[in-house]
This record gives sequence, structure tokens and C-alpha cells, in this order.
Amino acid sequence: MKKQQNHRIILASTSPRRRELIASLRLPFEVVPSHVDEDTPADYTPEQVVEELALRKAKAVYDSYEASMEGAIVVGSDTIVVMDGMILGKPKDEEDAFRMLGMLQNRTHEVYSGVACISGDTGRIIVDHRKTKVKMKAQTHEAIRAYIATKEPFDKAGSYAIQGIGSVLVESIEGCYFNVVGLPLSLLSEQLAELGMHVLAIDET
Repeated sequence: MKKQQNHRIILASTSPRRRELIASLRLPFEVVPSHVDEDTPADYTPEQVVEELALRKAKAVYDSYEASMEGAIVVGSDTIVVMDGMILGKPKDEEDAFRMLGMLQNRTHEVYSGVACISGDTGRIIVDHRKTKVKMKAQTHEAIRAYIATKEPFDKAGSYAIQGIGSVLVESIEGCYFNVVGLPLSLLSEQLAELGMHVLAIDET
């Protein structure tokens, strides 16, 4: 299988975690921030929220990109944490982080990530999502405060990072680990392949 030389990913995100995950695929990529309204209707399901926001981000970059998009695929993604049907976003301050982490401890919640891919060659759009269940350990108030003091929770949905020191809060997961980090690579690779970009392809020069 031949990998086209001009194939590249345009990541519609400023997330350092998504940048690192995209880089692990060893495909050429660039990062283009997507500044979009992230409000969604109150009656949206978690699946609808992440798919809508992932597509909104990808479309914003696709529609505003000024250079040639030949061989490019625009990738947008969005991740949310859901507990008892309630979406937990990024904490506003320390007390908000403490509230969220208190809700999550010793219980199981779901993490949803939506991924949208748009072909720069054809304009074809593919959108899907993945869900992972995460069981958190019980923590003392002191332990939660100590974690908040690391500052790690403040730009994370649900107030924790499974790939950081927040890993010590997690007892187990059921599903894709990378989905919890913020970008389900297995799903993304399937979408890229459907649009003609194969991660595991021989690069014939």
C-alpha cells in the first residue's frame, strides 16, 4: 500500500495532549486553532454534544483555511466527562474542581470523545465518537486538595488528567485509554483510512 507523499493532517485544536497523540501517528501534521462557540442545546445527548462540537471545530478550520488542502484531512475533536447524566466541563476555580472530584471519587463515570474528519480533496465528512468508563478511587479531602494544588485539573474536563499525576486517582477503565486523554486514536485511524490516509502504510519513495 502506497502512502501519498502530500498526505497530512490539519489538527483543529490547540490542546497539547491532542498534538502529542497526533504526533505519535508519525504522519505530517500542522495545528490550526479553531475558535468556535461551544454552546449546545440543553437536550443534546453526550454523543450529540461531542460529535457536534468536533464537527464545528473541523468545519471552522476547513472553511477558513487559505492554503491548498490537497491531500489534507482536517481533524476536530471534543471530549466531555459525564456523571449521572451531567456534563462536567473544565473547572472555574479550585472549589469547582473540588466539587467535581468529590462527585467522581469512588464511582464510575463516562468519558465521551467525538472525532470529525473532513477531506481536503473531496469535502467528505466523517463524524463518530467513543465512550470509555472510568472508575475512580476513594480519596480523602486532603488528597483531593493536594491534587488541585498541582494545578493539573484546571484545563481538564472533569478536573483530572489520566495521563498525568491524576492517574493515581483512577482505579480502572473500560474502553479506550486515549479516548480519556482526548483523542481516540483507533477511531481516528479508521476514519483516516476511510478517507484514503492509512497510518500503517509503506512509504514508497
